[in-house]
Amino acid sequence: QVQLVESGGGLVQAGGSLRLSCSVSGRTFSVAVTGWFRRAPGKEREFVASISRSGGTTYGQDSWKGRFSISRDAAKNTVYLQMNNLKPEDTAVYYCAASTNSVWNYWGKGTQVTVSS
Repeated sequence: QVQLVESGGGLVQAGGSLRLSCSVSGRTFSVAVTGWFRRAPGKEREFVASISRSGGTTYGQDSWKGRFSISRDAAKNTVYLQMNNLKPEDTAVYYCAASTNSVWNYWGKGTQVTVSS
């Protein structure tokens, strides 16, 4: 089993920054990829970014590469999502997820990010 706990969400004004953290515990050696998803009110869940064990990164939208940055600290078993120049449309619950076998099979409970205009 793998456990994921998100932190770092909150209320921020447009243009501000937040860094989300995802602490991974349990069978961490089995995790191949860790990612971030988000679900905005009334919308479907969408993929934000992921990072592999080897450090390769993928972003859900090319335009996000300039504002969002995913990274990991292997020693701390923690994955981060740095979000800059936040916009009201970034308001959502952000979820951390882990993949051990090509599917997102472990999920955290989420952390709320609210961006005020």
